[in-house]
Amino acid sequence: MKLYCFGESGNAYKCALALEMADLDWEPVFVDFFKGEARSAEFKAINEMGEVPVLVDGDTTLTQSGVILDYISSKTGKLGGRSAAERREVLRWLFWDNHKLSTAIGTTRFLMNFLPPEKRPEAVIPFLQGRLKAAYTVLNDHLDSRTWIAGEAVTIADLSCCGYLFYPEPFGFDRTDWPHIDRWLDRISALPGWKHPYDLLTRAFPA
Repeated sequence: MKLYCFGESGNAYKCALALEMADLDWEPVFVDFFKGEARSAEFKAINEMGEVPVLVDGDTTLTQSGVILDYISSKTGKLGGRSAAERREVLRWLFWDNHKLSTAIGTTRFLMNFLPPEKRPEAVIPFLQGRLKAAYTVLNDHLDSRTWIAGEAVTIADLSCCGYLFYPEPFGFDRTDWPHIDRWLDRISALPGWKHPYDLLTRAFPA
């Protein structure tokens, strides 16, 4: 398996985590996103959307992190819940993350850290952070009396929702403000196969 990715991408990181935790044999293929490689004709021949991550497994090519996570889970029988009801709950949180959490974090983090200051739409950042505060509240409250997001074991729902929350760049999230999220992230980072995003994937901007 090959995962087209770069270290700063939270969506690529969550897929890499799933590949590691599912004990799959895979290799990362670095895409120089910030220099426009994802918009090149060569890359768009792999993914017409011009985005990472892309997972290639033999004749199967998949894009969008939620689809890739579902594929990894379905292929291995791991990280997907232990019943049909748990599977639906996993998908519910996967869709929630893509709509309410990861997209907003990805945009906010990009604006604050990777866009030149003179190009930042400053009014947008507080708006997005306000929406994110509502999403953090939902997730923190959900984890108040639970170990994992869906079911009794870690699933791709956890890996999807946690992806951006391990990054060091500031985007308005402080783990100490959200104690249940904080403990949940500690549980994830203690699992076999967990690695920090910049230890798992090559960065476009080395430290």
